[in-house]
Amino acid sequence: MARLVVMGGGVSGHTAATFAKKWLGNDHEVVVVTPNSNWNWIPSNIWVGVGQMKKEDVVFPLAPVYAKAGIDYRQAKAVSIHPEGKEGSDKPFITIEYTGQGKEGQTEELEYDYLINATGPKLNFDATPGLGDGNGQLGPHTVSVCTADHAVHASSELKKVFEKAKTEKQKIVVGTGHGMCTCQGAAFEYIFNIEHEARKAGVRDNLDIQWISNESFLGDFGIGGLHIKRGGYAASSKLFAESLFVERGVNWTIGAHVKKVEEGRLEYIQLDGTEGEMEFDFAMLIPPFAGVGLKAYGKDGSDITDTIFAPNGFLKVDADYTPKPYEEWKASDWPRTYQNPTYKNIFACGIAFAPPHLISKPMSAPDGTPINPTPPRTGMPSGIIGKTVAKSIVDLIKHGEGAKLHEASMAEMGAACVASAGKGFKDGTAAALTVYPVVPDFEKYPGIGRDLDYTFGEIGLAGHWIKHILHYMFIYKAQLKPGWTLIPE
Repeated sequence: MARLVVMGGGVSGHTAATFAKKWLGNDHEVVVVTPNSNWNWIPSNIWVGVGQMKKEDVVFPLAPVYAKAGIDYRQAKAVSIHPEGKEGSDKPFITIEYTGQGKEGQTEELEYDYLINATGPKLNFDATPGLGDGNGQLGPHTVSVCTADHAVHASSELKKVFEKAKTEKQKIVVGTGHGMCTCQGAAFEYIFNIEHEARKAGVRDNLDIQWISNESFLGDFGIGGLHIKRGGYAASSKLFAESLFVERGVNWTIGAHVKKVEEGRLEYIQLDGTEGEMEFDFAMLIPPFAGVGLKAYGKDGSDITDTIFAPNGFLKVDADYTPKPYEEWKASDWPRTYQNPTYKNIFACGIAFAPPHLISKPMSAPDGTPINPTPPRTGMPSGIIGKTVAKSIVDLIKHGEGAKLHEASMAEMGAACVASAGKGFKDGTAAALTVYPVVPDFEKYPGIGRDLDYTFGEIGLAGHWIKHILHYMFIYKAQLKPGWTLIPE
């Protein structure tokens, strides 16, 4: 009997674990190690953050789902990987520390035959002074929608601002809180949902809503922007995004790195060296992501973290990490199987794998401060990669080390994104976009890097209803209800 251990129970890890267990049956073990007791459909946190959904609408308990599936669930955080075993045993294992199940603080060595790192990101709030509290958590000056609990807090604070806006002007700032953030999409959705709710509440005229982002142009989204087919022409996402900002009366500051956050104000520097500050009564700034801080040790106890992990803490996989100028980056640099090159029984999926380089063009301020979005690996690609990695491991278990690994390169993968711009039965709007491939391939598609036949977008009420339906569909799928395997990633 082989044992697959999955570290992380988010979109990618949950997908990998549930499919692996379905395909392996009771002949082999699947263990999920995650510090969370609940699964969270993160794309809908923005609706919690404006009071249009409750926390209970976006989470559900993991224990009964894993019990039904026959998956061994450990509510714990992974601390270290020991891929060579230890003195007296060649069996690889991970060290975990329990965060629940009545074992809080207890540690355990958990052996594995195959390991998937799906730990996702560390929300690195402390990378920006004042954005964090100095202990790795969200600081007191801003709010967040990165977790369901954060979103509940954000909604509460937003209500206070709306109440004040009935009689006095209020300033709202939303965007990225560091020059190397990803996930501009979540901030994009949140700012337009705030604007939408403000109009519904009759307080829009008393709100100054400002966008601040590390993107060099609106609509970059960490993928270097895109062109979409509209009326027989290729329209840039820059035009698409700018039109929406202008239409909604939202001002923007881009190419910006937030240097510091204090009570009611932030300081920033831009790509051209311009420094400035913004005052605010309410701010939601996405933090940069980093690896969760896993360590790795050799059989003799030596630290081999740098062998397995990139400097940012994400797991090295079958990508080309050779340093090279931006002009030499290729779509083929991106990983295909997500297998660690040193330890072949270790894989990564979702945000946990180390990308070979940025997708957007690297840029920096005159003083050397990097200001460029880092690559997104969330949503649809995350689920696809998780399922692909699970398929590879199942074949390795069933057919031996000679089994061919399955592939899911982001440079050969399309993705759909539905970005909410306001929730409402009749007045909701969302931008529905498809992009193919996610990582542009300028050799195959000269000029724009993508296939215009499969890259398109529209905004309107229909997009809102698609996002609304997807919310329920993916929670249904994650709960492993009848027919869950038929719902695509």
